[in-house]
Amino acid sequence: MTPAKHHRPDDANHLANDEVPSGYQKVETPQGVKIVREGPVSFVRRELAMSPNRQKLWEEHQGTTVLPVARSFADTSVAPESYLDVASVWGQDGPLIVDVGVGHGESTFAGAQAHPEANFLAVEVYRPGLAKLLDRVVTEDVINVRMVEANAPEVLDHMLPAASAQEVWVFFSDPWQKNRYHKRRLIQPKFLDRVARVLVDGGLLRLATDWSHYAAHMRDVAEAHVEFENLYPGRLAGNESPLTAARVQGTDDDNPMPEAQALDTLGGWAPRFDTRPVTSFEAKAQRAGRYIFDLTYRRVDR
Repeated sequence: MTPAKHHRPDDANHLANDEVPSGYQKVETPQGVKIVREGPVSFVRRELAMSPNRQKLWEEHQGTTVLPVARSFADTSVAPESYLDVASVWGQDGPLIVDVGVGHGESTFAGAQAHPEANFLAVEVYRPGLAKLLDRVVTEDVINVRMVEANAPEVLDHMLPAASAQEVWVFFSDPWQKNRYHKRRLIQPKFLDRVARVLVDGGLLRLATDWSHYAAHMRDVAEAHVEFENLYPGRLAGNESPLTAARVQGTDDDNPMPEAQALDTLGGWAPRFDTRPVTSFEAKAQRAGRYIFDLTYRRVDR
């Protein structure tokens, strides 16, 4: 198995001392100038402790199933000179599916088993989750999965070539429920710019969430983006909409809305596609009475 390449073929130069990579900015602080990320990240960093067996497995598969990453400033960053040669890394010319924020990797694993002809890239910063996926991949001899421990926007910016992915999946990213944190939501116009760059013409962006407010936000952002079109316009509108039901029942905040005010006239909700499994996370949301929202957008032709 060929490891990932660190550098773009046409960029052998390192950053000058006064340059800041795309996605970062300089900030003046009482302690001096710091380099910080300028936009939403794909994660909340969590405890990285793993069992000895999984730690050993993780170390054994560095540079192969676990792709090497050139870093810039943070331990989950991706250096601007990074480059992923898809055909050589996977050893096959199949379509690339990028699964962002995979958690324990259930969706990646199910998709890879169902579509051995495709190349699956699991993007996650929670190393124990990736290690759990790695354990399943090795045990079941699933050979079309690679994983990268990194911030997804930087993976899209720096590792993936333009028009290299057939699909990008973002399932159950953090909804950041409080109003003051909405700017931290991953699904924002700039993130969709990144997704549009890496998708082939006609490629798909698949989204899912169990929070109705975030579902409406994701739909608003995607519907307004000129490079995406909804594959299911108008589907499940009005009284058939899960958004209408969630608003009437107040599933997000125990604050039910009057039916006339709750009515979702737009719809556009996608059916659950075949290989997306019911994860433990989703099952917990369903037990709590929340609805599941799927959205699917096509990258319009350039």
